[in-house]
Amino acid sequence: MTEPQSLYEVIGGETRVREMVDRFYDLMELEPEFALLRSAHPPTLDNARDRLFWFLTGWMGGPDAYVERFGHPRLRARHMPFAIGTQERDQWLRAMAWAMEDVGVAEDLRLRLMESFYQTADWMRNKPD
Repeated sequence: MTEPQSLYEVIGGETRVREMVDRFYDLMELEPEFALLRSAHPPTLDNARDRLFWFLTGWMGGPDAYVERFGHPRLRARHMPFAIGTQERDQWLRAMAWAMEDVGVAEDLRLRLMESFYQTADWMRNKPD
């Protein structure tokens, strides 16, 4: 009997996760509809790209690079300095959905991931609308 594949393996490993994260941040920089989300980030997105890549890699069952570098993700605590409301949540989710589609993540996997992303993104909201 074979071991079930992790999300990391199913999505395509390091290469696909990196493509997805890079496309996500490219869209954030290129598309006016993500201006609010972009404004919450520093002028250069290199650090954010790496951190999201490392986080998603471990979260999907790949190497735990984020935890090795920074410890437990503590997502809500790490994002408290940033005002996150419904608009920011929705822009993040839209950019990620678009990025996954652009890099060819299968629709069934996109839907599965978006359910998890929505739950986390909604939980991250820390300002009234």
